[in-house]
Amino acid sequence: MKIVVTGGTGLVGSHVARSLLERGMDVTVPSRSEERLNTLPDGVEGVVGDLARPGTIRTVFQGADAVFLLNPVSMTELHEGLMAVNGVLGSGVRRIVYLSVHEAQSMPLAPHFAAKVAVERALKESDLEWTVLRPNNFYQNDVWFQQPIAEYGVYPQPIGSRGLSRVDVRDIAEAAATALTESGHAGETYDLVGPEPWTGDRTATVWAEALGRDVRYAGDDLDAWEAQSVEFLPDWMVYDFRVMYDLFQRRGLIGSDEALRRQETLIGHGPRTFEDFAREIAEVWTGA
Repeated sequence: MKIVVTGGTGLVGSHVARSLLERGMDVTVPSRSEERLNTLPDGVEGVVGDLARPGTIRTVFQGADAVFLLNPVSMTELHEGLMAVNGVLGSGVRRIVYLSVHEAQSMPLAPHFAAKVAVERALKESDLEWTVLRPNNFYQNDVWFQQPIAEYGVYPQPIGSRGLSRVDVRDIAEAAATALTESGHAGETYDLVGPEPWTGDRTATVWAEALGRDVRYAGDDLDAWEAQSVEFLPDWMVYDFRVMYDLFQRRGLIGSDEALRRQETLIGHGPRTFEDFAREIAEVWTGA
C-alpha cells in the first residue's frame, strides 16, 4: 500500500511515516527542502515538491492508495489545504486522513483553527473516504522550551488554569496509521486527547519533578508573552497563537470520556501520560 505523508519531515508527520513503515507500507514524503528530505528514515521515499504549487499538487499524489494531509501553521495554511484536497481528488486517491485540531469550531477567531474548519468542510462535501483527526495540544511542543525549562526553571507556554487535555504525538501517529491502513474509519472524526487536563501550574510541577529542580509557571500575561515571542517568531504567528492562548485561558480545551473511549479503541491502548513523557525528555536533556 502506497501512502503519501505530507508534513512528513515535521514533528507529527515524521512519527506518522515511521508508524506506517512499521506496518510495512510504502511511504512517500514531499517537502520543499531537499536537505530536510535527507533526514528521512531509511525506507521512506522523499520527493521535492511544494504544496503551494499546482505542478506539485497535480503529480505528488498520483499512484497513491491513501494520503495523510497535514498543513502546518502558516499564513497560507487554508489555501494549501484546499489545494491538496483538490489534488487528491484529481489523482484518483480515495482515502485521506486529515490532521485538524481539537474542537476547531470552538475558536473561529484563531486563524489556525478557522483554517482547519474550512478544510474539514471541503472534505465532508467531497466524495472522498475521509477521516478527520482532531488532536489537542501536543506534549512534544514542550521540547521547544528546553532552555527556559531546563536552564531557567520557567515553563513559558501560557496555557492558563482551565486545563488542556494534551496528547502525545506518538498516539496521534498510531491513530493516523490505523485510519490510513485499516477499514471502518471513513466518515469518522476522532478527538485525540490525553488522560487528563493540564494547567500551566501543574505542567511546571511535573517538569520540576522530572528534572529535580525548581520550575515555575511563567503565568498568563499575554502581553509579556507576546513581547518575548516576537523576538524569535514571526508577527503573524505570534498573533495567531495569542488568540489561541487567550481562548485556552478563558475556556480550556478538555477531552470527553467518550473521546478517550473511541481513541483507545482506535489505537488499541490507553493514552500515554504527560508524566511519562516528561521523564523521558528529562533524561535526554540531562544525559541521564
